[in-house]
Amino acid sequence: MQLRIFTEPQQGATYDDLLAVAQATEELGFDAFFRSDHYLAMGGTGLPGPTDAWTTLAGLARETSRIRLGTLVSSVTYRYPGILAIQVAQVDQMSGGRVELGLGTGWFEAEHTAYGIPFPPKRFDLLEEQLEIVTGLWGTPVGETYSHAGAHYTLTDSPALPKPVQQARGRAGVPVIVGGNGPRRTPALAARYASEFNLAFPELDTVADKFAGVRRACAEIDRPADELVLSAAFVLCVGRDEAEFRRRAQAIGREPDELREHGLAGTPGEVAERLRWLGEQGATRTYLQVLDLADLDHLALVAEEVVPQLT
Repeated sequence: MQLRIFTEPQQGATYDDLLAVAQATEELGFDAFFRSDHYLAMGGTGLPGPTDAWTTLAGLARETSRIRLGTLVSSVTYRYPGILAIQVAQVDQMSGGRVELGLGTGWFEAEHTAYGIPFPPKRFDLLEEQLEIVTGLWGTPVGETYSHAGAHYTLTDSPALPKPVQQARGRAGVPVIVGGNGPRRTPALAARYASEFNLAFPELDTVADKFAGVRRACAEIDRPADELVLSAAFVLCVGRDEAEFRRRAQAIGREPDELREHGLAGTPGEVAERLRWLGEQGATRTYLQVLDLADLDHLALVAEEVVPQLT
């Protein structure tokens, strides 16, 4: 089971705050540092204000050396697909080939209103077209051009540069993460374009069925299901004992019982047990949503007392 640290900087974090978490992520042996791609706090003041996801990851690409870096997830409403392909390819070069792109439809209308970003009511077709364009630009051989005429975007004779360092699915490209709870369209997109299918904060009793659904979608297009990484994201709240667990729950404004029911929460033994259960459902990767970015001891506790129980 790969464990990835997943942050929500829109709730209030500077670049230096994120750098400290990313460096702790690397030093403690976790697989990756990921961040949300949002511009408005969801409760609270959000001070000192938002940081841009891909600007942040560009900086971290130069200040880390091992961990994977990415978004969970970027919204199709924020960037034109051609520009997104350039940004991600450049950060991949800056990192030496350690970047991954999570891409989704976006959902938080208030942040669009706050910063003047258009928020069309129907966005799933945008997602499908952006996935086609971004992966198409990366995968076009050097020296050839890429064109696309779609309902929402038109690209004509693009040089399709720059290229990422990495290869994904047999051609130039970074791993793409697609996720969601839809029963058919989202699994179908993941099967067609993604390297990873992610469930974000799912109800536990739905995990097995949703993983089975994306495996069926792979079978429908004759893609081997084992090519697709299956993952899930859950809020993290761990304490060495009950008192420490409850203190951390209070610090992030969550109820201990609710955290135990829906997240990775409780003592190290409880969290390890849930992670092993996720592995039995087919997940090989879990994103640990860390909400108190100042509590680096929280990450150390997981590395020291949860991870050994998984191996």
